[in-house]
Amino acid sequence: MARALFFLVIIGLAVYALADIATSDERARRGLPKGAWFLIALVPIAGPLVWILTSRAQPATGGAGPAQGRRPGGSGSPGRPAPRRPGPVAPDDDPEFLWRLDQERRRRERESGTGDGSNGDVPDEGARG
Repeated sequence: MARALFFLVIIGLAVYALADIATSDERARRGLPKGAWFLIALVPIAGPLVWILTSRAQPATGGAGPAQGRRPGGSGSPGRPAPRRPGPVAPDDDPEFLWRLDQERRRRERESGTGDGSNGDVPDEGARG
């Protein structure tokens, strides 16, 4: 029974590694073509383990050029990810959305005539003349 379980684990690791290689991107493959990784994954036990460990490891952030997750302009500190990732953000975290919201509010105030041009703050005496 233990021998059968051992072989099932070996086959399961190989199947998992092969499926993961087939759906991986270039960065996870570390520069090797898919075919080479398929051959490596077919080596019992060691092949799938090598794939799993290398594909999950974080890329090294050396000093030669911008690494993944760093700003190319150098405004972020080395090794730290950029503050904003591409993709959806919450509306209250999006400056463009807040600007459009403010513009819409001002437009409505102008149309309804309720807005006197101020934003609710105490008026500046020097501005009224």
